[in-house]
Amino acid sequence: MKLSELVTQDTNNLLIQLIRYVVVGGVAFLVDWGLLYILTEFVGLHYLLSATLSFLAGLVVNYVLSTYWIFRHSKLSNKWAEFIIYSIIGVIGLGLNNLFLFLLTEKVGLHYMVSKIIVAAVVMLWNFFARKFILFKNKAS
Repeated sequence: MKLSELVTQDTNNLLIQLIRYVVVGGVAFLVDWGLLYILTEFVGLHYLLSATLSFLAGLVVNYVLSTYWIFRHSKLSNKWAEFIIYSIIGVIGLGLNNLFLFLLTEKVGLHYMVSKIIVAAVVMLWNFFARKFILFKNKAS
């Protein structure tokens, strides 16, 4: 596997797409995690409300970077419809995010920022595979 294939070329390779999604997800996670902390600790919002708002910000970052770098070929020609379906998948991810965040924080007793790290890995896998197989197609040969 050449570095250029990993970084720049359009690809259908599931492993390369997953690696790229981890990078994109990492950037979106930093936006999400940072806003979660700021909104909870400095703005004074409840951590679940902060988690919802920060997740939505991360969703936008993830969409822009994913459609530019990972999934360049949509099954839909309408970008608004694509974003709506992308967002619906993200809202399901948000539900999973908040459910597991609540369970790990309130029931297990972890700090909400630690819970968020664990939950992010689970939700990232859901988002990647749902988006890859529901919304985006393999590039034309």
